[in-house]
Amino acid sequence: MSEIAQGRTYLFSYGTLRQREVQVSTFGRELDGRQDLLPGYTLSLVPITDPDVVAVSGIDHHPIVQATGDLTHQVEGTVFEITDAELAAVDDYEVDDYRRVLVTLASGVRAWVYVDAQPGPRRP
Repeated sequence: MSEIAQGRTYLFSYGTLRQREVQVSTFGRELDGRQDLLPGYTLSLVPITDPDVVAVSGIDHHPIVQATGDLTHQVEGTVFEITDAELAAVDDYEVDDYRRVLVTLASGVRAWVYVDAQPGPRRP
């Protein structure tokens, strides 16, 4: 599912997909990206129990974002242009705590982002 208006697929990452080792493992290459902001979301952590994901990222708690509806809340991250096949690879990498949604970033770019699949605020 490509970003429709520009005919390109963009991915916004605020977490482990910005790590070189995760990119090489997931995409077979290092990505070039640019800084952007995700308005209307806040950041927290989720424990990761999938040993393959922990082995690639090197950490057992990953960042996760939740929608707040308040556009003054913003999460910093990086937007990458990727292929549809690479987007499918991210679907395989992300655990069930995440779901993919299409958002508009502060720059106006429409991008896919993986957000909390759990409704409401996440509790530690």
